[in-house]
Amino acid sequence: MKNIRLTALSVALLAAFGAPGAMAQSNEELLKELKALRARVEELEKKVAAKPAAQAPAPAEPKWGMTPEQVQDFNRIAVKTEAIEDQLESQGYKGLKVSGYIEPAFVYNQRQERAGFQFLNQQADGYAYDTSYIGSASIDFTKEVEGGTIWKLTLTPNRGVGAAIDGASIVQEATVAIPLSSLQTRLVVGQIPDWSGYEYQQPTLNPFTSHNLLYDFTLPVGYTGIGISHTQGKWWLRGAIANVNSTIRGPGEKAPALVYRVDYSKGEFDGWGLAGLHGKTANFNYENKRTMAHLFEVDGYYLRGDWALQGQVSFGTQKEGAITPDAEGNFRDSRWWGVSGLAGYMFTPRLQGLVRADYINNKANGGGLFGYNGYSYFDDEAGEMVFGNDGRNGIGPDLAGDLNRGANRYAVTVGMKYAYDLSTTFKLEYRLDGADRAVFEDLNDGTYKKNNSMVAASVVVAF
Repeated sequence: MKNIRLTALSVALLAAFGAPGAMAQSNEELLKELKALRARVEELEKKVAAKPAAQAPAPAEPKWGMTPEQVQDFNRIAVKTEAIEDQLESQGYKGLKVSGYIEPAFVYNQRQERAGFQFLNQQADGYAYDTSYIGSASIDFTKEVEGGTIWKLTLTPNRGVGAAIDGASIVQEATVAIPLSSLQTRLVVGQIPDWSGYEYQQPTLNPFTSHNLLYDFTLPVGYTGIGISHTQGKWWLRGAIANVNSTIRGPGEKAPALVYRVDYSKGEFDGWGLAGLHGKTANFNYENKRTMAHLFEVDGYYLRGDWALQGQVSFGTQKEGAITPDAEGNFRDSRWWGVSGLAGYMFTPRLQGLVRADYINNKANGGGLFGYNGYSYFDDEAGEMVFGNDGRNGIGPDLAGDLNRGANRYAVTVGMKYAYDLSTTFKLEYRLDGADRAVFEDLNDGTYKKNNSMVAASVVVAF
């Protein structure tokens, strides 16, 4: 538009001041020409204004990465997937995880005069270090529902927490963890396996087939009650008010125990934890009585490269829990302390060499550990005290020696673990148990010895 106006002005000036012939024109003729020129300019301006603006070119249609047939197949798959998800949710499978393992085992026990396979055997003869949880099978159902509540049921026939508590239950764990202020803080209720120490019960997590002395003889089995679990950064805190090694209270039993555990993961490779118990627990020196017990332990780990190091220190006492009574026939308090350490080295990515050493100082008042008492009792018919000990596990006094002094126990275990594939592990170990008193009964001749040998092997298959 601006160019058109400048051209018209140039023509007018040229007409007015240009050639001599033009100057001779009259003013009237010049005025007519200017009007005509102005009319022409206005006509051009209207045409320019009426011309539509140039439109941007339409974008090219996007090209499909699949053929129309492939698109149809994809849509059918999407519809089927949504239908499967809806079906899983309606049937309760959404958020459900199922896992499990089996562990057939072979055990040779020198003093017990036995050698053979053991698998899913009942604990009718009690808990011992050569049986404990060896030869178990377990299946675990874990489900997380909307809102974050986690429901967990683990079934372990004959060799689990339930069997160790009452000899019949197949329930290893039955808990619900309900979020409170956040998913990091949960209310936990139900039957909870003990969380003390550096060793785990499950053979998938325990490098040996057997367990250390502190695990077998100084710690609880499980809790039934209500507690809190809280995680924050490197910290994990748990505590509960619960029955200890009992799913129900009997007549006259009212006071639950306080149990707790604190874990701290210092870094990628190391960390530590501590656990404790304070409350009345079973005392087998009496037919139906619970007495106050205090347990405390500290454990830690260091895992770096091919090396794995773990350790634990434990202390404990129980009122009137000692094996040997005083001269008046009154039971005294049991007291003990112990240490355990484990070292593992990966010779290859699949083969690990292992060594473990345990010691328990248990000499006070004839001995007596957590849940291991009741061997000495007053015989009403004979009118005298009958003294005893646990000749299978080596707990208590030398019956032919000083009855007021319990045996200090130790155990050294060496072995190896081989990962055959992602789900199968083979284990082999030799274990030497000993004491500073002759407390291991030799079933071959009925005498007592200061040591016992055991060989154990197992295969663990998990999914």
